[in-house]
Amino acid sequence: MQWTHEHEEIRKTLKRYIDEHINPHVDEWEAAEIFPAHQVFKGLGKLGLLGLTKPPEYGGMGLDYSYSVLMAETLGYIHCAGVPMAIGVQTDMCTPALARYGSDELRREFLAPAIAGDQVGCIGVSEPSAGSDVAGIKSHARKDGGDYLISGQKMWITNSLQADWMCMLVNTGEGPVHKNKSLIMVPMREGPGGKLTKGIEVASKIRKIGMNASDTGLIYFDEVRVPQRNRIGAEGQGFIYQMQQFQEERLWGAASGIQSFNNAIDWTIEWAQQRNMFGATLADQQWVQFKLAELKTEVECLRALVYQACELYVAGNDVLELASMAKLKAGRLGRQVPDTCMQFWGGMGYTWDNKVSRMYRDTRLTSIGGGADEVMLGILSKLMGIAKRPPAR
Repeated sequence: MQWTHEHEEIRKTLKRYIDEHINPHVDEWEAAEIFPAHQVFKGLGKLGLLGLTKPPEYGGMGLDYSYSVLMAETLGYIHCAGVPMAIGVQTDMCTPALARYGSDELRREFLAPAIAGDQVGCIGVSEPSAGSDVAGIKSHARKDGGDYLISGQKMWITNSLQADWMCMLVNTGEGPVHKNKSLIMVPMREGPGGKLTKGIEVASKIRKIGMNASDTGLIYFDEVRVPQRNRIGAEGQGFIYQMQQFQEERLWGAASGIQSFNNAIDWTIEWAQQRNMFGATLADQQWVQFKLAELKTEVECLRALVYQACELYVAGNDVLELASMAKLKAGRLGRQVPDTCMQFWGGMGYTWDNKVSRMYRDTRLTSIGGGADEVMLGILSKLMGIAKRPPAR
């Protein structure tokens, strides 16, 4: 995949915004365990960066998916992973199905302000008893006149403490678990910055070992009234729409690791060249040289896999296999790269504010969130024909 002049100009624009408006505040946001999403998103929206692939009639730029991959990769220049993840939720996790299958009315009400940075969105799939097992969600919506009444819980929801709306996967009928779910746009607040919608409760802010700048919540829904017109696409197709949305989410997650992994390697090289021990620098030790060279090779393998999947996806192909491989590889490197680099930092690497130790905490999530490593392996095993597909429930 070749970057064009247009790709590089967008990269420069985003990198400039990161350097001027995000990285100077990352340490403060990490300590506060939240960042001002509306402020940051508005800045990105003004630059046109929240709707690169979205339809122009709703404020997007109508570009192909390679621009999403470019943005995900460039967000790796941010000195934490929580803020990039929150941005990725807005651009590639809670909006693809809305943009693809939502009615014109829904897209004007929710997608357009999300692209402009006026509203913050979140994606409501995971639940206390159903994380990677998407088919096992219990949240449900029953019809009441022209409305749905939604009840249930959603957990591990990124952006949810600040979100204006949730793209929520709920059960809307009986029958097979893959055919009884719908995606519904649920307003979280009564107007921008207003109080929570009646029936919605932020049960708790979840404290995590990493991704500290990103807010994560457990949300309760008790008979929340939403118009049926807020359903995305056809009733009962939500599981299928969400699986399609996951392809973009997982590719985004893999792409977002490329630059951040290279950052850790570069920071460690710089440290090793300055660190004197046993009459030489740490960088003079062949073991250190070889390990860092091996890590760099692994990162470039991830890049090649992501770019190949992106090319095929842009061409209209299904990339479930390659996206799953890329997500799996990124998760593994999310553990291998910062762990190896932190070892070379010695005691300094074990301090809380070290950027490599922050990455060590942050990127551990990659093997869990958005489909755990084991889910990716299960998908790949089925696609390879070495695991039987379970019967539909």
